[in-house]
Amino acid sequence: MASKIKASHILVEKQGQALKIMEELKGGAKFEDLAKKYSTCPSGKRGGNLGAFGRGQMVKPFEKAAFELSPGQVTPEPVRTQFGYHIIKRTG
Repeated sequence: MASKIKASHILVEKQGQALKIMEELKGGAKFEDLAKKYSTCPSGKRGGNLGAFGRGQMVKPFEKAAFELSPGQVTPEPVRTQFGYHIIKRTG
């Protein structure tokens, strides 16, 4: 099991927003472009890139979802935390 992974995310306030963004992703839009366009997190300017992180560095629901993904995979559903709704992509 990896001790550190790399991931990107798109953070929005509402579940409906997150679901619309997921539809755009399924339609072929680039994750990085959508992060720059919609994400309320400062990482949005970097295409959602959060860099590398280990266990215990992110809030639990985010960490659990991110570590369950394979590299290149995106969460099938938005992940809810106290910050809002995340669409997470494991990048490495």
